Amino acid sequence: MRVEYHPAIEVELREIMKYYNKCSQGLGAEFLDEFEQQILKILSMPARWMIVENDIRRSLMRRFPYVIYFRALKNGVLRIILVKHQRRHPNFGRNRT
Repeated sequence: MRVEYHPAIEVELREIMKYYNKCSQGLGAEFLDEFEQQILKILSMPARWMIVENDIRRSLMRRFPYVIYFRALKNGVLRIILVKHQRRHPNFGRNRT
């Protein structure tokens, strides 16, 4: 399975890392490490995660209060749609595909 990211993911990850590095030097890198580990877990068993709407699933990160929304497409692609803080408005990012 191959991973594909929505174009806004890179900007979101940079902003999150910047915020965490302001809190504590190196915490942004720790966030990114956990994000990458979570993507590997999702890749290993995409159907394991809860469906939130149609074919969109979500995976909660352990240490950081973020949710990863994704789709497992039929052509062997895992599409990461959104990385969102758990306290963001529920409609944030809903229009992404």
